[in-house]
Amino acid sequence: MSFHHKPKRNVKINLLLLLALLLLWFNHRDIGRRWYPLQHQEVIYHYAAANKLDPLLVAAVIKTESNFNARATSPKGARGLMQIMPDTANWISQQIGGGPVAPDKLYNPEINISLGTWYLADLLDEFNGDLVLATAAYNAGRGNVRSWLNEQHWTGEHKTIDQIPFWETRQYIRRVLWNYKVYNYLYGGGNKPLYNTQSPSHRTGIGFAFAIT
Repeated sequence: MSFHHKPKRNVKINLLLLLALLLLWFNHRDIGRRWYPLQHQEVIYHYAAANKLDPLLVAAVIKTESNFNARATSPKGARGLMQIMPDTANWISQQIGGGPVAPDKLYNPEINISLGTWYLADLLDEFNGDLVLATAAYNAGRGNVRSWLNEQHWTGEHKTIDQIPFWETRQYIRRVLWNYKVYNYLYGGGNKPLYNTQSPSHRTGIGFAFAIT
């Protein structure tokens, strides 16, 4: 008797599996957004626009740096969503005509994103819109990247990332580029990724509307 019912059970199991796959397909973006959130969306889009950045690139950097944990602190002391060092924050603030930034202020999402987007845009300006070079500089510092290029340790190309002396920077570039692709797929509506910036003389300033000291 069981022999005659087995084919029917197999058909039911196959139908259930097919139904599960269909449900997964039609909801895969919703599922993906749980793993790749876009928190602080209004702030990200505001400061990305102010600095001529793709907001989804900013989201990819935040995902890589802190996984959207506003209280994240690295062993070296980088803080907040975009993992900014206090000294770097003070330098950025000075460049835009602001005062010192209290380290704990870097845990404020708006302050952190405003500073981080300006810095990322500045790196893209310096490296002529090259996302790979700018991403490397965000992680390892522009001085190291310039040194690698000048001393021919690295060609600066995506295909030669393994030439970079820092393992962490190699992995960081790969993660940012991957996350950027994922965010464009989940939130970009099929639009082509954008990450070009204008020269500093044409880029809109941040224009702080709050105290950062």
